[in-house]
Amino acid sequence: MAGKSSRLGAKTDGKAVAVKAIAVIDGITVENELLLGLPAKERESAFPRLVFVQLRRHDVLHEPGAPIKFAHFINSGLASVLSVMADGKRLEVGLTAKECFVVLPLIVGLATSQTLTVVQIQGDAFRVNAAALVQLLQQCPTLEKRMQRYVQFLAMQATHVAACNRIHEVHERLARWLLSCQDRIDSCTVPLTHEILAQMLGTRRSSVTVAAGQLQKAGLITYRSGVVQIESRARLLQVACECYQSMRRQAGNWSTEASADGHPR
Repeated sequence: MAGKSSRLGAKTDGKAVAVKAIAVIDGITVENELLLGLPAKERESAFPRLVFVQLRRHDVLHEPGAPIKFAHFINSGLASVLSVMADGKRLEVGLTAKECFVVLPLIVGLATSQTLTVVQIQGDAFRVNAAALVQLLQQCPTLEKRMQRYVQFLAMQATHVAACNRIHEVHERLARWLLSCQDRIDSCTVPLTHEILAQMLGTRRSSVTVAAGQLQKAGLITYRSGVVQIESRARLLQVACECYQSMRRQAGNWSTEASADGHPR
């Protein structure tokens, strides 16, 4: 069986307590938030078309301008959506993880994208052929609605990043990025080099080295051999620019709105 879903719960003193929906595709537990909790009819349509794949660090999920062959529902790990300049310089405009899918233009029937999507932290995903996804969305209105809403979420990220890179100090932006990364991978350990962080933050490597040194000296992080360890999330929150809380607040508002009309994210 390609996919199934079940609900696990328990009773205490005769009262039902927390119940969690579990979805499985070919023996793999589904963590992607767009796929979790789909109506049974949509699971039956979607899950058999999804193929489980491993995502290795630096894997390119999509090249700018190239025809889109596949969409990926990320199950674990982290990928960056990058804008690439003519001289080859890259700037991150969005983070994608288990709350999302790659790539967005397929939702509105477009076959190419101007961005580059690269895996930064290894993990796995459920992949679907681009043409199959377009057909699938016609049969899965809940999934389509969730994907449309994610487009808006990523656009919100991009606008904040644009303002953040222009206004805020590098150490504030680094704190914001590390917190956003931690939210998505559920870990205090972030395996990234200063070179990659410089691309993500749109600044020089030397500036990232100085910023990371500030955070490390203050006891907020430690950095060794390409691995950042978050030592104090609470204090990192105090240092991070306002963009982090602003994005979380707006995402929470949209989630509440979506739940109110019967289409939770």
